[in-house]
Amino acid sequence: MMSSTIKTASGAPSLHSHASSPFPLQTRSRNLIPIERASFQGNSSLSTTKRNLSVVSASTTENGLKGDSFFRSVLGSMETVYLNRNSTAKSVLELVQSAGDEQICYDHLAFRTFGVNGYGIDSLARFFLDYGYTQKEELKFPAKKLKALWFSPPNIPHPEGGNGVNGPLPRIFISELLVDQMSPQTQEIIRKYTETSGSGNKHAALASALGSLTWEKPLHSEFQQLARESEYAAWTLVNGYAVNHVTISTHRLKSHLKNIKSLNEFIEQNGFKLNSEGGILKVSPDSLLLQSSTVADSIPFCFSDGVTEPVSCSYIEFAERLVLPQYKNLPEGEIEEFHRRDGFEVGNADKIFESTSTEQLSRRSA
Repeated sequence: MMSSTIKTASGAPSLHSHASSPFPLQTRSRNLIPIERASFQGNSSLSTTKRNLSVVSASTTENGLKGDSFFRSVLGSMETVYLNRNSTAKSVLELVQSAGDEQICYDHLAFRTFGVNGYGIDSLARFFLDYGYTQKEELKFPAKKLKALWFSPPNIPHPEGGNGVNGPLPRIFISELLVDQMSPQTQEIIRKYTETSGSGNKHAALASALGSLTWEKPLHSEFQQLARESEYAAWTLVNGYAVNHVTISTHRLKSHLKNIKSLNEFIEQNGFKLNSEGGILKVSPDSLLLQSSTVADSIPFCFSDGVTEPVSCSYIEFAERLVLPQYKNLPEGEIEEFHRRDGFEVGNADKIFESTSTEQLSRRSA
């Protein structure tokens, strides 16, 4: 059984300066390119004021997206930071593609934010709206004191056979912690660090692409305070605007792995731990959206008071979107993405959030 951990070189994550995908995905021998996993630095946050996010339609033309090359380069840098920090995600992507020369398409990219002082959803959303994305439904998670918005991509051409961020543009899922609902102690800590960020909320996409916080490194004791109250808050304090997870669109695979149950078995047979909260497979009430995810990697983080401790990083998710009932009689060769179940489901997402929880990490190491 293959281990889900690979040895890596030390050093800062290398950044992706062009639009090609950073994972090789042609490793039949499973000889993985060493990736750099270092203790990371950075900053992030945002507000919960009423918003009216509109599509910047001028960003698209009949021939595609203005600035498409630049936009994909930014996504590529976000993807590189994510893969350099998360050996499991890189290994899984290579494993899935090597199983059948698969083209990997992303269903969505997900981000976490602080809903305070302009550091919430809006701080990242503006970048995607500027490049033709459309705001869709809001999702609420009262028990976790979170809310989220998702954004659908513009329908533009993409390179034939492009993998990852060079394939069909992914949906974007951005959540935020409702800071005003947290304890006074937690609010004070979050506001302290977002205030040290200056205008960092205006550069959220840049921070994500660089793998850098926009606020100062926190004290270990403050991280622990947040962790006791909200795993989400603690994660965001040390990870900032980094990609929380990418999601493989399983139904776009060509082999038997397009069935998410088969993919889950394949992942586990190769030594990777899946998030078991609510069951390995998360199923929407209409049974048309099926999701699963690995357990997050951890990475050493050096706090400002000199304490170094492993903290939860990111994970990789899988999503199968089934064909809507009104299109069930279409020949398989004619089925497009718009014929399938779109959007997200609160119940599924609530359990997927647990992929970075300490309980899941302890199960992984057991």
